[in-house]
Amino acid sequence: MIQDEYFSVHAGLTINVEPLDDNTACPDDEAFRLEIPPLFRVASECSELEESTERLLSNFGSDDSKALIGYLGAQNTKINLLLSYVLSQQDDPTIRFTTRTFGASRLSFISPTPLTLGRNARIKLFLNDPPAAIYCYGEIIDCQPYGSQSGDDSDNSCDKSNYEVHLRYTQLLESDRDLLIRAALHVQQKLLRERAQQRSDS
Repeated sequence: MIQDEYFSVHAGLTINVEPLDDNTACPDDEAFRLEIPPLFRVASECSELEESTERLLSNFGSDDSKALIGYLGAQNTKINLLLSYVLSQQDDPTIRFTTRTFGASRLSFISPTPLTLGRNARIKLFLNDPPAAIYCYGEIIDCQPYGSQSGDDSDNSCDKSNYEVHLRYTQLLESDRDLLIRAALHVQQKLLRERAQQRSDS
């Protein structure tokens, strides 16, 4: 599957985006792997372990296993809370943004200043479900005045001083891409449940 085939969802994730100098290239594969901070590696491995544990626990069905499942679930919740707190310390407020859309191949966010097309950026994404943080690189592939796509100049709700920036991942671990797919699916499933609930209420 090529990158553009991954779907994106509208959701707000906390991200850090650090544009590099215009002439600075992304690191190659080996340098990128060595550069990833240890905490981000731990977060990725914990999320993978959580997924495998969930699959294992789904095979338990007897009444005797309910107490064990409850206990393991409580321990997992504690670990996730601790992990989320530790990862939050990696968030740099000076380069913090919130995604408009995200997926396993690209993301978009609103910037107060325009960014140069083709410029590379160092990115950190902080996921809520599953709780994790992703370290990667991306290339700026689009930057437009926010709201200009609507074609309606009478829409005063759009702040023309901001810019909608689209980034395409250029260095991203495959395990982290899987995390982004899971996170996007979680958002999509949540939206579907909310729509179903709204229909039943009406």
